[in-house]
Amino acid sequence: MLARFALKLSLKLIYVGLSLLALSVIVFVISHFAIGDPLQAFYGDVIERMNEASLARARARLGLDEPLIYQYLNYLERLINGDLGISLRYRMPVSKVLDGLFFKYFFLGFSSYLLVFLCATLIAIICALYEGRLIDKIICSTGTIFFYTPAFILSVILILIFAIHLQILPSFGAYDLGQESNLKNRLYHLILPLSVMILTHVWYYGYTFRNKLLEELRKEYILSYKAKGLNNFEIIGIKCLRNIMPTILNFMAISVPHILGGTYVVEAVFNYPGLGALAIDSAKNHDYNLLMCIVMLTGLLVIVSALLAKTLGEMADPRLKNALEVNHG
Repeated sequence: MLARFALKLSLKLIYVGLSLLALSVIVFVISHFAIGDPLQAFYGDVIERMNEASLARARARLGLDEPLIYQYLNYLERLINGDLGISLRYRMPVSKVLDGLFFKYFFLGFSSYLLVFLCATLIAIICALYEGRLIDKIICSTGTIFFYTPAFILSVILILIFAIHLQILPSFGAYDLGQESNLKNRLYHLILPLSVMILTHVWYYGYTFRNKLLEELRKEYILSYKAKGLNNFEIIGIKCLRNIMPTILNFMAISVPHILGGTYVVEAVFNYPGLGALAIDSAKNHDYNLLMCIVMLTGLLVIVSALLAKTLGEMADPRLKNALEVNHG
């Protein structure tokens, strides 16, 4: 049993490693063939006054004079040794640029991810409990409106109402000046961006989970629970919800890039410092080391979350595991 678990874990680690390796090759090659000069990011307008000899020395100093394959191998060697390299844009180690990574870049995306699925599950349960009634119709109508409203338009509307007209919420930034370590202040600035993320994403998953719950509610085994005297909340909120848990976990897996990618627009509108803004900035400035680090981190997050959700799905529903074994057999 232990040997089988070790084998499965080893295969998953190999899969993660090969996926990240392939991702790193693709991004490294594409970024280096993009139009522009990385020296511009490091030296600024000074390069316009540099002669050919100075430019050659500058490229050699940054390791940009070698063939692309050697540049990539050097990058891998540094990465294995724990060296993320120097950010050309910020002229400091990439590790320092990404210092405090979670609160700087992942706070909005991670909070959105958890709250979207929590709210979606609660909405699905409420709609299933009151199917066809007024509250179900109201939630379905308003959810559809918010889902089809572009995030930037909804962001502007909320800013006009709560930041400009009512003046009760901040309209930009992640914290007030000098309040970077103040969690309460960060949460205060997070309200509007987080609201946009939830309102524009929650109904897609909530509606899907609602329909899955209703499908379960119409199956024959539900009659046995009703005969035992269980009420609708116990049947839907516990029994049916447990049976659709693999579906929820699968959606959580595939939604990681969807929800985290959705933060890019919100970051731009609210001038919220996030990983999306940093990635775009590093790509524009040919900041190869910083861009590679961001891509590898997000790639690792997506791959690991997909594997984790698959594993949890198999644990929640052994039938899924058996089906996969039959198909692969």
